[in-house]
Amino acid sequence: MKALVKTALGVGHLEVIDREEPQINADQVKIKVKYAGICGSDIHTFEGNYKVAAPVTLGHEFAGEIVELGANVKDFKIGDRVTSETTFEICGTCRYCQEKKYNLCATRKGIGTQQDGAFTNYVIARKESVHRLPEHVTFLDASITEAAACAYHGVDKATIHQNDIVLVLGPGPIGLLVAQIVKAKGGTVVMTGLTQDSKRLAEAKTLGIDYTVDIQTESPRTVIDGLTEGYGADICFDCTGAVPSMQMGMDLLRKQGQYIQVGIFAKNEVVVDFSKIIQKELVVSGSRSQNTHDWEPTLDLMNSGAIQAAAMITHKMKIDEWDKAYKLLKSGEAIKIALEPLA
Repeated sequence: MKALVKTALGVGHLEVIDREEPQINADQVKIKVKYAGICGSDIHTFEGNYKVAAPVTLGHEFAGEIVELGANVKDFKIGDRVTSETTFEICGTCRYCQEKKYNLCATRKGIGTQQDGAFTNYVIARKESVHRLPEHVTFLDASITEAAACAYHGVDKATIHQNDIVLVLGPGPIGLLVAQIVKAKGGTVVMTGLTQDSKRLAEAKTLGIDYTVDIQTESPRTVIDGLTEGYGADICFDCTGAVPSMQMGMDLLRKQGQYIQVGIFAKNEVVVDFSKIIQKELVVSGSRSQNTHDWEPTLDLMNSGAIQAAAMITHKMKIDEWDKAYKLLKSGEAIKIALEPLA
């Protein structure tokens, strides 16, 4: 079968090559891939900024149909429409595994990073990671479930009250998903972006986001102060991983506001104004990936239409069109791209 493989670390080294069809063990399922979404981490991997266990087939956002079951798999049947968590292997004994916080297991291996992923025809998943698709969630919708679960995981770090003013910094895929989930929880969303993000800010409005701000032509301070009588936003989610964005977010929060870092910084060490955290008594949290408990509520939100997955998937392409997909994503013309296997 043809697969889109990161053949070596460093910039580039992403090739469509022949790979053997994977075989399952007693506790796994084989899934025929229908669609697999391109994640920001796939972009970082291509650019040499994210380490994977090369050579490895990329692709960890996917949906498909079960075509083979291991002997110990009792909760699914062949033909089930499913998606899967990225967790493929864990130690099973650490305190985080015992609490099913698999994203924090020190020896965790993930699909599409340490284990061959879904930019191909068939992918293997452990039975505990598989989730059946609800009635109104299509294969195409479900190709972004993992991204939506990451967004849900971040939003779940905050306590959101009805009509709280919530800043979502960055109108990328995760930011747009975070904003929709915040809306579903009763928050009023102010989303910020740059002039080059105009298409994505426009899409945010069609998704029901309350306010959008181009910070290069408008003042987010004016908008926030007008909505909060000058107190500041209740909650801020930074989905950019940009230091100026982080600083702006903390500045726009009210005293005792909640700040959640969802976006990943380009460098591990960044300058943080801790006096602002102290003087304003901010509650600061980090959010890493997603966890098993995030998936079912995420699928429920997709099934109800609270997360409008189809509206975010702007392009469908084959895995051998990676170069074109990469350019569309880097230019901001595309929001999410779903890749299809080659026949």
